[in-house]
Amino acid sequence: MNKVKLSSEKSVSTNSRTMSLLSQLEKINLDSVLGEADNARYVTSKILHLVQSQEKTRKEMTSKGSTGIEVILSTLENTRDPQTILNILNILIELVSIGGGRRASVLVTKGGTQILLQLLLNANRESPPNEELMVLLHTLLAKIGPKDKKIGMKARINGALNISLNLVKHNLQNHRLILPCLQVLRVYSTNSVNAVSLGKNGVVELMFKIIGPFSKKNTSLMKVALDTLAALLKSKTNARRAVDRGYVHVLLTIYVDWHRHDSRHRYMLIRKGVLQCIKSVTNIKLGRKAFIDANGMKILYNTSQECLAVRTLDPLVNTSSLIMRKCFPKNRLPLPTIKSAFHFQLPVIPASGPVAQLYNLPPDVDDVVDESDDNDDAETESEIENEIEDDKDQHFKNDDIETDINKLKPRQELGRPLEELKMYEKFFPELSENFQECDLVSEEPKPFVPDANLGGPIVVPTAGEEVSAEANLSVKGISLKESNSLLTEECNRRPAFLELPKKDSIKDSSLLQQNDQRKLLPSCQCLSQEIVKGLDRISLQNSTKSDQYYAGTKISQDIERLIHQNDIIDRVVYDLDNSSWSVPEEADVLKFNSKFESGNLRKVIQIRKNEYDLILNSDINSNHYHQWFYFEVSGMKTGIGYRFNIINCEKSNSQFNYGMQPLMYSVQEALNSRPSWTRVGTDICYYKNHFSRSSIAAGGQKGKSYYTITFTVTFQHKDDVCYFAYHYPYTYSTLKMHLQKLESMHNPQQIYFRQDVLCETLAGNSCPLVTITAMPESNYYDHICQFRNRPYIFLSARVHPGETNASWVMKGTLEYLMSNNPNAQSLRESYIFKIIPMLNPDGVINGNHRCSLSGEDLNRQWQNPNPDLHPTIYHAKGLLQYLAAIKRLPLVYCDYHGHSRKKNVFMYGCSIKETMWHTNVNAASCDLMEDPGYRTLPKILSQTAPAFCMGSCSFVVEKSKESTARVVVWREIGVQRSYTMESTLCGCDQGKYKGLQIGTRELEEMGAKFCVGLLRLKRMSSPLEYNLPSSLLDIENELIESSCKVTSPTTYVLDEDEPRFLEEVDYSAESNDDQDIELAENAGDYEATNQEDGLSDSDSTRILLS
Repeated sequence: MNKVKLSSEKSVSTNSRTMSLLSQLEKINLDSVLGEADNARYVTSKILHLVQSQEKTRKEMTSKGSTGIEVILSTLENTRDPQTILNILNILIELVSIGGGRRASVLVTKGGTQILLQLLLNANRESPPNEELMVLLHTLLAKIGPKDKKIGMKARINGALNISLNLVKHNLQNHRLILPCLQVLRVYSTNSVNAVSLGKNGVVELMFKIIGPFSKKNTSLMKVALDTLAALLKSKTNARRAVDRGYVHVLLTIYVDWHRHDSRHRYMLIRKGVLQCIKSVTNIKLGRKAFIDANGMKILYNTSQECLAVRTLDPLVNTSSLIMRKCFPKNRLPLPTIKSAFHFQLPVIPASGPVAQLYNLPPDVDDVVDESDDNDDAETESEIENEIEDDKDQHFKNDDIETDINKLKPRQELGRPLEELKMYEKFFPELSENFQECDLVSEEPKPFVPDANLGGPIVVPTAGEEVSAEANLSVKGISLKESNSLLTEECNRRPAFLELPKKDSIKDSSLLQQNDQRKLLPSCQCLSQEIVKGLDRISLQNSTKSDQYYAGTKISQDIERLIHQNDIIDRVVYDLDNSSWSVPEEADVLKFNSKFESGNLRKVIQIRKNEYDLILNSDINSNHYHQWFYFEVSGMKTGIGYRFNIINCEKSNSQFNYGMQPLMYSVQEALNSRPSWTRVGTDICYYKNHFSRSSIAAGGQKGKSYYTITFTVTFQHKDDVCYFAYHYPYTYSTLKMHLQKLESMHNPQQIYFRQDVLCETLAGNSCPLVTITAMPESNYYDHICQFRNRPYIFLSARVHPGETNASWVMKGTLEYLMSNNPNAQSLRESYIFKIIPMLNPDGVINGNHRCSLSGEDLNRQWQNPNPDLHPTIYHAKGLLQYLAAIKRLPLVYCDYHGHSRKKNVFMYGCSIKETMWHTNVNAASCDLMEDPGYRTLPKILSQTAPAFCMGSCSFVVEKSKESTARVVVWREIGVQRSYTMESTLCGCDQGKYKGLQIGTRELEEMGAKFCVGLLRLKRMSSPLEYNLPSSLLDIENELIESSCKVTSPTTYVLDEDEPRFLEEVDYSAESNDDQDIELAENAGDYEATNQEDGLSDSDSTRILLS
């Protein structure tokens, strides 16, 4: 009471009157004197008048710290006077009607729901119930219900669930009463247990008495009834009840009637409400069958076509498309087996896991489809009550996060005897080399002038580049002899192929080696030697705008396949499974090929004259991982839009829905001195299709579907030869050529460059190991000691073949390390770099997306790699174990990857504390002491690299990642700064590259910026020992960026993950990428500025470590 008086003294006259009335009402509640009913009635009527007329009164009663709501609810709970109750209900309705969700939430938190439900029970005991009271009660419950996630459970426990239903049953003609009752039933029905209970009491049948054909009368009631029915039909029990009573046909009839009569589109919400009911009932198998039997596909297809011309009707088209796509009869993928078209016999068969299951399948089993695909809704005859559903506001818990502190604490373990690890001593000659026989010259770094022979870009024909004004100047240092060799390599590589053993025919594994068995195909034309003058690195392209209209149109065209089957050609024009298949001779049919290094395309079916379904090959010794594609197309005509559908993708969402385009290389453009991989394609979208995955193909999950990437291309040249790829190709041959160029162009007096063969792969291909550092100044003892005691940096890339962007980032790192400018020399003088640029050569050569020839993800084998099945991982880990054994742990380990579902470049690291923060074991993590140095390098990169986003970085350790390189090197080897660096396959949503698709130039820039970050890390960790002016680093920063100028504003906008594409499409996370776990940290715009240069080394260190 004192608080109320103080508040009233400070307010203006109107507010004073309100508070005075509330004080009187509170006193009446406390006194409980007989005869006070008249006073309560008078006071509440006055408050109602003020609330209805003045917004200030409404704000004051619901403001923070006000007791107005408590007083009103207390009066409502205690009074028995009918008029006072009506006054208070009207007051509360006024308060929540205008104030939006916040005021309704206030009412819920004050216990309003429970009081209203009890009042509903009391009112129901009267015979007959007070109509006015029931209208107001239901109106208020309908308004606050969506803000109370437990209202369904409360109503069921209180016994109030069927009161609203009975009111509707007995008052069907009283529209004023049943409208709010239906609104409350809709709120109740969001709880599945309530929906089943109401269904048993006849609510579904009742709704069909209310909804009906087109009528301009009572449209509000019709809309609410449809919304309620749609919510009820989400229950499988209710959906089956509707199917059994023939209501699917009724709903289609109603929809057609409203579609025909609503010519001015005034009742779109009602039409959409009918579609929502159909959408709910077709969630079950019986509903889909009833929909097909009622000719639903043709009905929705025809009505959708009539709606396409009116863009305001897009919601109807989209919902219709979703229903049709869902009900489209499941088809088997047109393949003899989902296993790869190629076969490689493993030297050892794993005892368990997917590869073992694959080898143990009976030879006659049909692995393409199984019975589970006919029953993909996992229907049960009874729906069990589960109170967890009633508590949906519980905090999200990620069960994948490691919570065992003992497992999280790094424990340095060699894992192998020291004697065995001595085999790796030969890979570290720099630790014993005395350079006595070398002619060492102590030189100052060369002047900071670009040298074409040493510093020019290394041309990689796999990504023949676009022409720019500066391009001709940038490669003048390359001789004509080198140009010819590059062009020959270009011709030999792109259309060449490996003679892979066919499925079921076991041949010698050497056939999968990268050797001279590659053959020149007729489609490769010899390019002019002048082309090389136009080569430069590919830069950014604008992202495309994804439009739901395209998706609806493409899906409609797919629906036409079922409705107009006679229009479908259905002709196989390319098939790796059929040895007798021959290239089509018709002039108007495209020719396809994928029999070249890194190629992936298994089968092509011509659907319509200019439309083709494409099927990708699974990884060898696997039955899935369909994402990487790389194939050749020829025989095209100009001015025609060719549609390509890749129909066996597995991930549930893709950046193709958010602006990414596939890549194309035109041989004719290359002949015209414009060699370039360019982003192409219109009408691009990614959606679930009607091809069914067997449980074998889906890892034991039943009823999964494949997804389609669809895009349309119009070619510029007739009879051109074009190559399409998922991302910029970077083959094993390209790597070998690149390393050879680096070795031949470096200055041996300045740069220590060594290339070893770490091991041979399963197919006998060599896995390169590169060592880069600076030569000692002389062979004097002090200089040799400094050389040998440099800390190690260990880098690796391309463990996943389909992540070609990782190789482009690695290319940028290698070229920077081998360049001749002072900062690169300082970096070499600071560290010894051990680099494995391609951990999975076999997978890259054979066009795999994720696995090696063992059929396993090599980045899940680091805990216990098998030397026979995973030689590159076994020996890469052995190198690190050897360094640990001789007490020379790397300062940094980083594994370069690509990410298919996120934008920007970012890092995953390892932290005990940050992992514990994401669990409920916070108390235990408070006592942990952890060096925050693992965050330093990512923070440096967020300042220097425009594509890098600190806000996307995560340092959480997950159970599913415990056998990845990052976690094993951190936990077992003991490297604190152990990272995975993920680069987007699409583009950026922040910084100066925002809204642009990434190019090879920016990926290489990222690799160079990583080196600059390591130099800054050195400067910060030992500022006294290593006193390099920060201004020199920023000059280097500007030089790296000089070839990547973009006019976009440099701003950080840390957007949330991409929104859903199309309404309610099932895009749940099924990706094999690292999980999208982000720390709640906002990153500012950390472009390299002169402001930082004004700080001392110690100041910079404090800023970055904070």
